[in-house]
Amino acid sequence: MRNNHEIDYRIFGEEMQYVEIELDPEETAVAEAGSFMMMDDGIQMSTIFGDGSQQQSGLLGKLFSAGKRMLTGESLFMTTYTNMGQGKRRVSFASPYPGKIIPIDLQQLGGKVVCQKDSFLCAAKGVAIGIEFQRKLGTGLFGGEGFIMQKLEGDGMAFVHAGGHVMQRDLQPGEVLKIDTGCVVGFTQNVNYDIQFVGGIKNTLFGGEGVFFATLRGPGTVWIQTLPISRLASRILSYGTFNRKEEGSILGGIGNMLDGDGW
Repeated sequence: MRNNHEIDYRIFGEEMQYVEIELDPEETAVAEAGSFMMMDDGIQMSTIFGDGSQQQSGLLGKLFSAGKRMLTGESLFMTTYTNMGQGKRRVSFASPYPGKIIPIDLQQLGGKVVCQKDSFLCAAKGVAIGIEFQRKLGTGLFGGEGFIMQKLEGDGMAFVHAGGHVMQRDLQPGEVLKIDTGCVVGFTQNVNYDIQFVGGIKNTLFGGEGVFFATLRGPGTVWIQTLPISRLASRILSYGTFNRKEEGSILGGIGNMLDGDGW
C-alpha cells in the first residue's frame, strides 16, 4: 500500500517525449511550472506552496522546504492537477528539450533517488522534492552544476528528464564510475557521490568541462545522459556570440583565440 497517490502513466515520442498520467477520481499529480502540455476536462489546476508532500506539515515545514528550493533557482510554488470528475482523466507533461523521460518508482528503489536539480518533471502527489547537499566543501567550490542535487522521496511515481540518450548503469559494491558532472542524471541513495579535480596545466587549458568529474561508488543504480543542458546551451551561445570567419577549419577555436575574436 502506497502513501503517495498511485498513478498510471504512458510515455510517448522518441526525441521529444511527453508523459501522459492517468488519474482516478481525487488523484493528483504535481509538476514544476512550465512542464504542462494538455489535460482532459474535469481536471482542476491549483498552485500550492512547496510540493504538497506529507513532510511539509505545518507552516514551518513548508517554509523550510520552499527555502531550500529557492537555492536551486526553482519556484516557491508548484502546480497540482486533481481529477475532480467521476471517471478517469488524463494530464500530460512535455520534455523541455530533446532527450528521454525516465520513470522512477520510488517504492522499488528504497524510497529515495538523488537527481540533477533541473531534471524533475512531475510526480504523484505525496512525493517530496527537496535538496540534497554534498558533504565536502571541495564539492561546493569546484563541483559546478554537480554541487546541488535534488532528492525525490516517497513511495510513488516520479518522472525526470534527461538530455540526449540515457543509459542506466547498475554498480556493484565498491565499483567506481568516473563521469562528467553534467552527465549525471541521478542515482539511488546507496551510491556514494563526490567531485574530483583533474590537475595539470594542459587539462586546465584544454579540458573544458573535463577538468572536474564525479566519482560514483556502488552499490546502486546510476542514470547517465549524453547531452547535459549546460553543454547544449554553451555550444549554442558560442555559435551565436562570435564571428566565426574560419568555419570548418581544423584549428577552429584556436584560430579565434590567435586573431582576437575569441576573447
